[in-house]
Amino acid sequence: MNRHAAITGWGHAVPTTVVGNTFFESQVETTDEWIVERTGIRERRIAEPEETTAGLASAAADAILRRAGVAAASLDLIVIATATPEQTVPQTAAFVADALGVHCGALDLGAGCAGFVYGLVVGASAIAGGTFERVLVVGAETLSRIVDPADRATAILFGDAAAGVLLEASEGPGLLTGDLGVDGSAAGILEVPAGGSRRPASAETVAGREHFVRMQGQEVFRRAVRAVVDSSEIALGRAGVASSDVDWFVPHQANLRIIEAARQRLDIPPERTVVNIERYGNTSAASIPLALSEAAEAGRFADGDTLLLSRFGAGMSWASAVLTWGRPDRKSTRLNSSHR
Repeated sequence: MNRHAAITGWGHAVPTTVVGNTFFESQVETTDEWIVERTGIRERRIAEPEETTAGLASAAADAILRRAGVAAASLDLIVIATATPEQTVPQTAAFVADALGVHCGALDLGAGCAGFVYGLVVGASAIAGGTFERVLVVGAETLSRIVDPADRATAILFGDAAAGVLLEASEGPGLLTGDLGVDGSAAGILEVPAGGSRRPASAETVAGREHFVRMQGQEVFRRAVRAVVDSSEIALGRAGVASSDVDWFVPHQANLRIIEAARQRLDIPPERTVVNIERYGNTSAASIPLALSEAAEAGRFADGDTLLLSRFGAGMSWASAVLTWGRPDRKSTRLNSSHR
């Protein structure tokens, strides 16, 4: 049988502070009604000063491992997808590995909102090729740190969270295929202009508010719908699965209108689409695993269900994955290694 990577654990961690839409009415020119109508968002979680990307990611990792019923010592690789790292150097994954008390491979993956599915495909490929047995993939963000509170286009959209999954070798259920891509010519429509090697931090960049995220909303919307639909169709075609055979569509939770437009073009009914944007806003790399974790925790997925995950992000990047839900028979795979 083909060797796949199955999801055997899932979990999430979110800040306790909830910020509703009415908060922004005194900050920028907007209303609760306008935000709900244009985005579908009603509230989001915002990290307190002591809450960081690595802290949220570590809490999510603990929840994932408990759900899977495995020890952190058996991990072969940790992948943290994030656009808001703990610090520039070292990687956020190093802090998460330390919190878990392990010394396995640990890396950050930066593909914006598409990062988690990128990590999922990369981790699953390493397992399918026989390199690893267990890979932890977490999307974690503290986007409130890079959002300009005076910018209506972005301030209302983003929230903080961490969520992810544990991938294990499987001869049954698991990731069937994926599609990854990027159009770098559109990198400027969603970016943080300063803070890297091209525009290092300076008094000028700080004064110009260039360390906050900037977005051309209408252009992002136009490209996002097309990217999700095209990438989903490619992934489904590679897996030999029709959209009518998809039991659950788990899209990036960026904007309800984007979700609805993509869902309709893919001909997937609303009752088979997982949506939680109204409670969390856009949590970038954490959004798909957060939606997946909540749905799995609620028992919405059944063994054998076909899931389609699709997202877009800065870059402009896109990523889709098709998988069969269900845990593998651990007796049939070489697991439980404790070589770390």
